Amino acid sequence: MKKRIFAFASVLFTSIACAFAEGESAVATSSSSLKYFAAALAVAVACVAGGMAVGKIGSAAMGAMSENAELSGKALPFVGLAEGICLWGFLVALLIIIM
Repeated sequence: MKKRIFAFASVLFTSIACAFAEGESAVATSSSSLKYFAAALAVAVACVAGGMAVGKIGSAAMGAMSENAELSGKALPFVGLAEGICLWGFLVALLIIIM
């Protein structure tokens, strides 16, 4: 998993560096276009991290609920907290685009 994330990040940063090296090309080098890269990166990282968290917490919650059904009320809010990571990534991206 770490190799995939590293490969994605290296391709992203290489494409940004090539855009700076070429000057005016298909990808403009102005700050207004770079903020879209930053917003996309914020959403992507937050959603990947949220998905990993929901997967681990959800499987642990289901395992706990299979042994003791009374734990469902205590375990499911943690899944909701993990999903909130994606919303924070979206809010950061929105602030990057607006400002």
